[in-house]
Amino acid sequence: MNAYEGNAQEGTTHDGNAYQDILVENAERVTTITLNRPERLNAWTPRMADEVRHAVGVAGHDPDIRCIVVTGAGRGFCAGAEVQNLEITASRGKTRGEEVLHPNDIAFENVTAETGAPDLDGLYPGRFGYLYDCPKPVIAAINGPCAGIGLVFTLYCDFRFAAADAKFTTAFAARGLIAEHGSAWLLPRLVGEQTALDLMLTARKFTGEEAARLGLVNAACAGEDLMDVVRERAAHLAVMSSPRSMAVMKRQIRAARQQTFADALNVADDAMHASFGSADFREGVASLVDRRTPAFPDL
Repeated sequence: MNAYEGNAQEGTTHDGNAYQDILVENAERVTTITLNRPERLNAWTPRMADEVRHAVGVAGHDPDIRCIVVTGAGRGFCAGAEVQNLEITASRGKTRGEEVLHPNDIAFENVTAETGAPDLDGLYPGRFGYLYDCPKPVIAAINGPCAGIGLVFTLYCDFRFAAADAKFTTAFAARGLIAEHGSAWLLPRLVGEQTALDLMLTARKFTGEEAARLGLVNAACAGEDLMDVVRERAAHLAVMSSPRSMAVMKRQIRAARQQTFADALNVADDAMHASFGSADFREGVASLVDRRTPAFPDL
């Protein structure tokens, strides 16, 4: 059994203690994780890193959950790393092998064998690779300031929606840092190399509205409408999309970045034949013929 499967309860971490830096709510087959340090604009801490990772692991293994939403409490999403942690790191330095905030990644062993999806193990290591490996779609609802590691976190999410007036910045160049946690690989694939260089090298601030124009987020909307827009997308995914199909396609798309076209085509052919024998395919066809809402089985 995976370390994150079993009897973990909402609101507790793997060691049995209550969450301190996040809130977790389950409703309508959607888990909403709220970064909950509003007095610090939800600045990222080692505890928050571990708690978010754990909550995603629990939701990813819960058959009753079909989608995961991550947002911030108060007026911010995540203002980057907690300043006190930055000060400590700056004063004592950090060796290459020393990991301060990096817990072990989650493994979702229950997915690939049953669905025929590509195995991502080893393709996306690092602090946020577990978001790619999670079989459930993950939506970032960026309600306010989003900087540094907070912005990097959203790059690993499957969808990003932002308040139009939310302020973004990569921040790294302004702090004497570099493009951290794989963001130099991820950001150009979302917005193009020229725009990625602009955002990284200048560390300039830009709004959610510009982020939408650049293709960094799926859409920007009025702040008061953000969660309604995100809930609508999450509800659609939770009801109208096959959990099995979503798990397979997430892996296909992420694995394809490392594959030739021929390899990706072979994977797709194998996965397609596997899907023909699945209960999800039978239900998808039946609901189409019956003109009703599908009732897909749990993953």
